[in-house]
Amino acid sequence: MKKLLFILSATFFVSGFGLYAQNQGSSEETRELGHTNENKFKQMYDEFATPNMYRTASGAPGSAYYQQQADYKMDIELDDKNKKLTGKETITYTNNSPDNLEFLWVQLDQNMRSRKSKTPLIQPTGVDRADPPQRFVGKYLGEPFDGGFNITAVKDASGKPLEHTINGTMMRVEMPKDLAPGGKFVFSIDWWYNINDHVNGRGRSGYEEFEDGNRAYVIAQFYPRMAVYNDVEGWQNHQFWGRGEFALPFGDFDVNITVPADHILDGTGVLVNRKEVFTKEMMNRYNQAKKSYDKPVLIVTQKEAEAKEKSFSTSKKTWKLSAKNVRDFGFATSRRFIWDMMAVKIGGKDVMAVSMYPKEGNPLWEDWSTKVVASTLKSYSRMTFDYPYHKAISVHAKNQGMEYPMICWNYGRPDKKGKFSDRTKYGMMSVIIHEVGHNFFPMIVNSDERQWTWMDEGLNTFVQYVAEQDFGEWYPDAIAPLKSYPSRRGPAAKIVPYMSGDQSFISPIMSQSNNIYQFGANAYAKPATGLNILRETVMGRDLFDYSFRTYSQRWMFKHPTPEDFFRTMEDASAVDLDWFWRGWFYTTDYTDIGVKDVKKYVVSKEPNKRAKDFAAARGAKIEDFGPLVFMVEEGSEEYEAIKKNGNIIDDAKTLKEYLIDNFSVEEREVLKEPKYFYEITFEKPGGLVMPLIVEYTYEDGSSETITYPAEIWRKNDKSVRRAIASEKAISKIVVDPNQETADIDTSNNSWPKNKKLGKFDKFKTKVKGQ
Repeated sequence: MKKLLFILSATFFVSGFGLYAQNQGSSEETRELGHTNENKFKQMYDEFATPNMYRTASGAPGSAYYQQQADYKMDIELDDKNKKLTGKETITYTNNSPDNLEFLWVQLDQNMRSRKSKTPLIQPTGVDRADPPQRFVGKYLGEPFDGGFNITAVKDASGKPLEHTINGTMMRVEMPKDLAPGGKFVFSIDWWYNINDHVNGRGRSGYEEFEDGNRAYVIAQFYPRMAVYNDVEGWQNHQFWGRGEFALPFGDFDVNITVPADHILDGTGVLVNRKEVFTKEMMNRYNQAKKSYDKPVLIVTQKEAEAKEKSFSTSKKTWKLSAKNVRDFGFATSRRFIWDMMAVKIGGKDVMAVSMYPKEGNPLWEDWSTKVVASTLKSYSRMTFDYPYHKAISVHAKNQGMEYPMICWNYGRPDKKGKFSDRTKYGMMSVIIHEVGHNFFPMIVNSDERQWTWMDEGLNTFVQYVAEQDFGEWYPDAIAPLKSYPSRRGPAAKIVPYMSGDQSFISPIMSQSNNIYQFGANAYAKPATGLNILRETVMGRDLFDYSFRTYSQRWMFKHPTPEDFFRTMEDASAVDLDWFWRGWFYTTDYTDIGVKDVKKYVVSKEPNKRAKDFAAARGAKIEDFGPLVFMVEEGSEEYEAIKKNGNIIDDAKTLKEYLIDNFSVEEREVLKEPKYFYEITFEKPGGLVMPLIVEYTYEDGSSETITYPAEIWRKNDKSVRRAIASEKAISKIVVDPNQETADIDTSNNSWPKNKKLGKFDKFKTKVKGQ
């Protein structure tokens, strides 16, 4: 019987020879100092807070989880002539925490536009070489806008004034005594402010003025709003500098809004006096819209809206809206609005998809806005939970993209002749999908936007990508002649320019909102791309979608933290993702994985040098180790020497015959006949860990793709080797052939390396192709 043992080059006697190799440099002079655990796969105990009774290690709310409640009753009046909003609100604040509260914090977001605001002072400025006239005047010649809240009264339930202190965009309200756990405190605030021009002065809400003197109002952050108090931050009373958005408690709203009688208005909540503010014809159309599932019904036509443009009614009308369990409130109003609606079936109930827009939005808005709203609700509900509210409204506002419960405003305007480019069309569709999607993140899954922008923008942008692709499938005529929706964000390849950029201007995703470089790429695109990589490449759609839904449903109408998301995704999938969260979210590392070296081996009948050295080092003979198979690198000096002796086996059938005496009859029947043996070294110059996706192409033209899990890098963060035994010769190896990992440098992704063509070669190739 032949004495044989199967080995492959560097894996030769792994336990013994590996120790032998390490001992070669273990003298006192060469020993390195110790180090802390820097393994990319270590658990994230250093980064994560310790689980507790409020938030569990699984990522779910704990047994003692609590959240506060703030209920509002408001009377609001719009002074269209003077562009002024006046309000009186009564807040009932319920302390569900286990803590005694000494005072309350109220957000005054409009104060960012106050003349006393320090927001402009934190922005570095320089002299631009070219400015539009309005911007130039605003920067150097104009008076600052006289914005900000004018608080005229803060009183308790009995009408007694309450002591209060305003600090920038926050107001501290002193209570007569501490508010005990389970207690309620009722107080009122009277206020007014000048409404800003959101087109020329910017802002998340305000008005647009048209050439005919009419205005379209999109109104939000318009009332003093309760800040969040929770187990993580205590009071979330960070100042509003304009970028980091909001952290808000849930509550019930009853809001009466008085506007000119010829205005059309809609907003957060159920319109409880519809029969009072609708005409008979509008009611008929509304009832028709509730039964129309494929085509929007016009409640107010363009012709009817145009007829109102010159009316400028001096009479008033009050619209009454009531909303349960929402975190905020917004509304839109104008006499120039066209209004359409259609029904969409969500989880066995009907939801109204709604659009409001001036004629400047047509024909684009009338054709597509409401259909996009309906499609978005279906996609997001599939990915998360059934949309719980009764409507979702898309309002057209120039240069706007902003969201509130049940209502959002979106850009995308044809030119004055009604013509529009693909960029305008897809920009409009995408912003509607995105802003309607914000109903789910953060209006329902209520993360802290002031701290973690990515938790609403990034998660929302990820689902936006899914919804965009759904829309293209469901409405192919909307994207023809394209075969799929041209999403701007989502696929891994689209984030490469950002990931490969100047590290001086890149911050980790886990950065506070106001401290982020390249806001759109960091807070929207990178987290969305990361989740898409998890879904498509790391976890697979089934595991990812189940886990993502679990997170969404665990935290709907609650306040999650980043750790709650990270932990839930692992808890529901049994996939250890600490390596991914650490690299993608906590660092600015990038992906770069390539093919470093490819060696081809053949079997030798005589011992190779490595085997001889191994035996000699132990004072043994080769025969002492039992049966062995020896392999040598093709083309090496050792190979040439053994080949001269006639001891190279490079034929599969001969090799099988050489080995066959070492196996039973049953084992012989299943033995393969590989003819080619390769040792491939993959390198990872980039810091990010990713699965190793490799496409092997063979000489006969066939190919296969193997995905080695990310854990292949767990013990060597720089390079790994794989041995391949194949019946066919490998002609080409490509890492990440479909650009799934955001690899920033593909020059090292192929073997043989792709040759770079010179100018003359490119010219010859071009001429040949003509």
